[in-house]
Amino acid sequence: MKGPLLSFKPLLLIAALLFTGAFVSSIQASTFSAMLNSKAEDFGVKEYDEFHRVLHHLQHEALPKNDLATIRTRAKELIKLGDEVLKLGVPEGTKAENVESFKKELATFRKALAKYGADAESGTDADLKTSYTAVHDSFEELAGLLPRK
Repeated sequence: MKGPLLSFKPLLLIAALLFTGAFVSSIQASTFSAMLNSKAEDFGVKEYDEFHRVLHHLQHEALPKNDLATIRTRAKELIKLGDEVLKLGVPEGTKAENVESFKKELATFRKALAKYGADAESGTDADLKTSYTAVHDSFEELAGLLPRK
């Protein structure tokens, strides 16, 4: 009886290793999938996170495809979310040495949003691309000044 059981041990070991490997791979895959499906970046400030969810899609999906129709049609939504960023002003917890820079960048952001809105309504594609990029770049500057938790 020992003979047949011994011949099954390597098979059982291999099966156990395969099962363990598949289990670990599925955990890693689900963790990776969750990371991909989570927010692209979480700033910890609701207004920034909501704005960035739309901006991220436009920047990393529409713009590389030169899909200016999407950038144009999502302008009202992005501007509405941008207005919420502006209403917030300088977020609580911002370092004292960043407050003036933050205020200046908010003014730049306000102008960029206004130009983007105008270009989305009646500007050329080239103008739209330029004004959208200005909104993106200004937002990135603001995000860089946010307090980190």
